[in-house]
Amino acid sequence: MRFQHFDSLGVFNVVARHRSFSRAADELNLTKGAVSYQMRVLEEALAFSLFDRKPRGIALTPKGSELWITSMRSLDAIEARIDELRGAPRAPITIATTTYFASRWLSPRLMMFMKAHPRVRLRLQPMIDLMDLDNEGVDLAVRWGRGEWKDVVAQRLFVCPAFATGSADALALVQAEGLASAVSKLTLLADRSGSAAWEDWHRVAGLQFKARDAVLTIPDPNVRVQAVIDGQGIALNDALVETEMERGRLFRLSQHQIDDYGYFLVHRADAMSNPDVADFARWVLSLES
Repeated sequence: MRFQHFDSLGVFNVVARHRSFSRAADELNLTKGAVSYQMRVLEEALAFSLFDRKPRGIALTPKGSELWITSMRSLDAIEARIDELRGAPRAPITIATTTYFASRWLSPRLMMFMKAHPRVRLRLQPMIDLMDLDNEGVDLAVRWGRGEWKDVVAQRLFVCPAFATGSADALALVQAEGLASAVSKLTLLADRSGSAAWEDWHRVAGLQFKARDAVLTIPDPNVRVQAVIDGQGIALNDALVETEMERGRLFRLSQHQIDDYGYFLVHRADAMSNPDVADFARWVLSLES
């Protein structure tokens, strides 16, 4: 029997995106009861469950998740083809990253993608907090770390070990007193509150890490680099600061480094249903660091 519940499938897509009958009802200007009823009818027609109904919300079943991804991919393809028939430009896809990563690594390479995919429109969104992709309208984000983030898909772009950097004065202190003594006296600059990066570095360096008051949180990586140059403290940086190091503005304080840190392409589970997003993801993941 041919499937005949395409209207309910559209409602399902909205429910799946919000993971909530109530929020889907608000968007669709329907009652929560009406949305719930359509989902029950759809599940009966499909003969399998779409949602796990829990006390504090709903979650997609494996089959529900697969149907959602398939449905969204098909709808996106239809919308893209309609736009082409209308002669309308495609909606841009939004790539979020820090200005630090964009200017030092991504931007110089973007022309290659634009030449290979002339119909795909890109929008670079400078962001410091890359945690909430949904509310920011972000299709893909590039984040630094170990890739251990919940509720998103993280694919490694490239490994980029982190090491301790400081000003000329900080390096002189390390040379005069030794690494352990110098680091204990210098302010640690962190990217966010609660970051474990400095603790990880201390472990690799064979130093005891203790919680301390002399920690300054500077979320913007470019500002953090300048703060190190200005002598405000020491920070964990990576190979993308090579220009500052070559010019003698920034110095590596030891050979110890966190080898498993790097840059990751991060996105929601359904992001690849947009063919333009999928094209960009395949391209950027294929690049050499």
